[in-house]
Amino acid sequence: MIEPVSLALADLRGTPNALAAHYRGAGVSERLLLTGHSHQAWPDVAREGQLEAFEDAVGMLDEKWERAFAKADEVRAGFGRLLGAPAAQIALGANTHELVVRFLSALDLRGRPRLVTTGGEFHTIRRQLQRCSEAGLEVEWVPAEPADTLSQRLAAATDRRTAAVLASAVLFETARIVPGLEELAGACAEHGAELLVDVYHALGVVPFSLAEHRLADAFVVGGGYKYLQLGEGNCFMRLPPHADTLRPLITGWFAEFDSLAGETGETGETGGTGETGETGETGEGRVAYASGGARFAGATYDPTSHYRAARVFAFFAQRGLTPELAREVSQHQLHLLAAGFDRLGAPERVITRDRSRQLADYGGFLALRSPHAQALAGTLRELGVLADSRGEYLRLGPAPYLSDAQLERAVALLGDALGRVADSG
Repeated sequence: MIEPVSLALADLRGTPNALAAHYRGAGVSERLLLTGHSHQAWPDVAREGQLEAFEDAVGMLDEKWERAFAKADEVRAGFGRLLGAPAAQIALGANTHELVVRFLSALDLRGRPRLVTTGGEFHTIRRQLQRCSEAGLEVEWVPAEPADTLSQRLAAATDRRTAAVLASAVLFETARIVPGLEELAGACAEHGAELLVDVYHALGVVPFSLAEHRLADAFVVGGGYKYLQLGEGNCFMRLPPHADTLRPLITGWFAEFDSLAGETGETGETGGTGETGETGETGEGRVAYASGGARFAGATYDPTSHYRAARVFAFFAQRGLTPELAREVSQHQLHLLAAGFDRLGAPERVITRDRSRQLADYGGFLALRSPHAQALAGTLRELGVLADSRGEYLRLGPAPYLSDAQLERAVALLGDALGRVADSG
């Protein structure tokens, strides 16, 4: 049992970092892990969750599901707290793609054959909407830059033929926070279009409130693979109240699990009745749907990820790792990385960062633009610094378990990498 401790920024700057002892499995104090925006290290309690899932599975067999569903509820509650909406209705999924596909399948795409999105969406949305476009749907791609006006331009592109607008709260290539989501939400409401906001690059590093952004009527997707340290299999879609009027075409039998269990006393050998009197698997009448998050459920899944996530959520609470503290730590680390990069004096034709905006306008990583971004990421890896690239951007993502000295060392090695790439070019 970990004793509760309230951490502060000062505890997370020194060597050793006050969190590092809880990440011995990942060896965070001996490694320069700047992939915090992609895959943060798991705390050691994650292993306990994995083992608990195993023990329940071998000990309880099919009776494990009551325990597994309780873990899923803990995960839903964790995401709800991060959204400032503890009572939010939340559907869980192994990844955001399966949730986005179910969302798209619930839209009236015959009556409203138009989707609006940005040119800066992660591949989950980008690829799927490209394929939808090939199949005949009208997809309008609004340029992601300048981010300052992105919400307004998305709002202007929305009309009565628009089924949905899909946009990010933080852009995945540049970490730029997208302002004005409340204006976009208003335009969607005016035209009767759904709004789906991807908060994957916000949760855990940028405090995000549904109420503050006026997103009461929006769908919100995200997950725990990045800043939340939950690992794979922990994604969610928050449902607005009117979601109970929607009937996703892509649907799994867990979306009527409760009615099947109530009809048979088991987990579903025959059809059952949903909340509207619709029938289940019998083929008579309409397909049944549960209410709330289960409405967008899939089918049988591996619950191990939820055991792990529940442990990590509890660990964050015990350590006092609130979104506000995570933001304070992240901003300190970004300023440290940016100042160190500036001191390198690298030619802008080789690599540069956007100095037109304050670092407060960015999420959890430093994006450096370079025609050599991929080569730099590879060279950094050879030097012992794990970073990555997306297109022309080298992304440096710190994490709260790294000390200031580790970040300073990483910047010094970036200088070495720049020299090597210049010599090879």
